[in-house]
Amino acid sequence: MSVVKINVLTVPAEQRAVLEERFSARAGLVESSDGFEWFELLRPVEGTDDYFVYTRWRSEEDYQNWMNGPMRQGHQGGDGARPKPAATGSSLLSFEVVQHTAPKNA
Repeated sequence: MSVVKINVLTVPAEQRAVLEERFSARAGLVESSDGFEWFELLRPVEGTDDYFVYTRWRSEEDYQNWMNGPMRQGHQGGDGARPKPAATGSSLLSFEVVQHTAPKNA
C-alpha cells in the first residue's frame, strides 16, 4: 500500500520565488529514490500562504530511507552549510492510499 506525505510549508509572499527556485534546482534528487512514486509542489492560489509538497511512496520504509539520506543532502548548500529557509513554518501530514483512480484510456 502506497503512502502519501504532504509537507505543508508556510511561505510569505516575498519568499515564494526563492522556494520555487530551490525546488527547481533540486529537480531529479527525489525521482531516483527507491520506492518513489510521485511528486507535486502545489502553490497556494488565494487565502493562504501554505504550499503543499506532495510525495507518494511505495512504503513508509522507502520514505524514511529517503528522509535519512538524499533528502538531508538536498537541504544543504554546496559547502555543507544550510541556506536560510524560505518557509516560516512547516508540518507533515501522512496518509495511506486506500483508493486510486486514473483516467481511462481514450
